[in-house]
Amino acid sequence: MAAEAKGDKPILFSYWRSSCSWRVRLALALKGIEYEYRAVHLVKDGGEQLKEEFARLNPMKEVPLLLIDGKSIAQSLAIIEYLEETRPNAGARLLPEDPYLRAKARQLAQIIVSDTQPLQNLRVLNAIGAKLGDEEKTKWAKQWITLGLEGFEKEVSSVAGKYCVGDSVSIADICLVPQLYNARRFGMDVSQFPTISRIEKALSELPAFRAAHPDAQPDCPTTA
Repeated sequence: MAAEAKGDKPILFSYWRSSCSWRVRLALALKGIEYEYRAVHLVKDGGEQLKEEFARLNPMKEVPLLLIDGKSIAQSLAIIEYLEETRPNAGARLLPEDPYLRAKARQLAQIIVSDTQPLQNLRVLNAIGAKLGDEEKTKWAKQWITLGLEGFEKEVSSVAGKYCVGDSVSIADICLVPQLYNARRFGMDVSQFPTISRIEKALSELPAFRAAHPDAQPDCPTTA
């Protein structure tokens, strides 16, 4: 797992169903950046992310991790903003030019990244399940996903066009789609969020979103 030499193809350490990794896959696809995919299984053998070899690369012992330009970057939003800042003219712009809309795109992204997904990620759910059982674990996940999507639905309605912020894909869309996948995993009906549902349908038609989907990844159980 040694870092690649500067100038080589970027390496993304990812897990097919990780929503955080999915965000980075979307950003890379939208930017048209080719990369090498390295699977890190989050469950097998107690979790490959916890092994010493990977922990040396990312002390937080989680994916995604991107090796790019001779550097190592973790945390999905940090990676996405690095790609935008270092490659502003590659593919799609991931942040609007208008300062207010840029702030709104970041705000919407943070509703998912800071207030919703961390409360239902694998680490948290494993801890809750161990103490309270699977039924309570599912209730917990639904509670916080519902709160996050309710807030997102209200906030996005003021700036949405075809996508979350106007008619161009942004960091907000990148964060929304994986979270909706997670919601359905816990049996939630996301049709109760009409603006979000409309946006998701439009995004699902884009090649980048199809390419980044968990089912299209090499480590997906149905394709591996």
